[in-house]
Amino acid sequence: MKIINRTVWILSLVSLFADVASEMLYPVVPIYLKEIGFSVLLIGVLEGIAEFTAGLSKGYFGKRSDEKGIRLPFIKAGYFLSALSKPMMAVLTYPWWIFLARTTDRLGKGLRTAARDALLSQNATPQTKARVFAFHRGMDTLGAVIGPVLALTFLYFFPRQYAPLFYYAFIPGMVAVGLIFLLKEKKQPSSTLRKGNFFSFFRYWSIAPVDYKQLVLGLLVFTLFNSSDVFLLLKTKEITGSDTTTILAYIFYNLVYAVASYPLGVLADRFGLKRVFCGGLLVFAIVYLLFALSTTTYLLFIAFFLYGIYAAATEGIAKAWITNLAHDTNTATAIGFYTSGQSICTLLASVVAGVLWTGLNSTVPFIVTALAALGVYIYFRLIPAKNY
Repeated sequence: MKIINRTVWILSLVSLFADVASEMLYPVVPIYLKEIGFSVLLIGVLEGIAEFTAGLSKGYFGKRSDEKGIRLPFIKAGYFLSALSKPMMAVLTYPWWIFLARTTDRLGKGLRTAARDALLSQNATPQTKARVFAFHRGMDTLGAVIGPVLALTFLYFFPRQYAPLFYYAFIPGMVAVGLIFLLKEKKQPSSTLRKGNFFSFFRYWSIAPVDYKQLVLGLLVFTLFNSSDVFLLLKTKEITGSDTTTILAYIFYNLVYAVASYPLGVLADRFGLKRVFCGGLLVFAIVYLLFALSTTTYLLFIAFFLYGIYAAATEGIAKAWITNLAHDTNTATAIGFYTSGQSICTLLASVVAGVLWTGLNSTVPFIVTALAALGVYIYFRLIPAKNY
């Protein structure tokens, strides 16, 4: 059996094109929103509502996917909604319409995430999952390199022409949707959880294995202190004073992440998910200390390099670890439960980081986060060693 089979390849290409579409707009959205009259406060409220929508919907649609025993309809609908949201941002500029467009994008992410990851899990064995998830994350992140490069190139030739980018982003978004139609799936056994309301996915906690609970508890505590990457970019802008350097640093981080993902997945399958993941936590602590103490562009780029290594050592591997511990009939629910909690905790972490930044100074949130990461590292080291 091939480790990276046809289904994994196609899902990875889907994520690559979808991320090209999303990341083309990443450097542009805040500027565009300000130009059409959004205040910083309104932008914050917009992003908060959008992320909260994505957070809760991941768990709900993950459970629905398990209940029906199918993945592809959720994946298709999710990527289509995200593609559709791109031109919606430019069609009208009324605040209610922009809120609808951003919520549509995040709802699409909520629809597809757990079902897609469950399908990736179905196409791997416990011994190959780190490589499969790491390969997928690497391809996804390659899109996060290509997208901003395309946007910067366009804006170089057409300065301040932001609206056309939202229409152009629709093209790779629809390529992603088209690729999904090349996939087929066999119906899986239905979920063992009984049906319920929108929040019924929380019931998974009551039947989840102890190992899963220990893992997810540690991951969510870590996420409570791991604020949005926006704060890394704000810190970079504060030190360098340059928008271009800030965006280049973000592209550099994604490039390192994309390149390092699969090799670290290989190491995790060979030497253990827990070992590589814990190594990533230590690297993360170093990164945040560097951001707290850096005063030069040189040190910042070292920090972004290490940040790419951390992401490659943790993000795909965490999902591989979760799916190895979840019940087969509730894989999407298990992923959805975690990713819902992750989104909500990230939102809370970003609020806390913002309060510390404005109330004290820009160094404090980074030191607090680094210390929290060390605490979570110790927690994971104390979990009884098993064949993860």
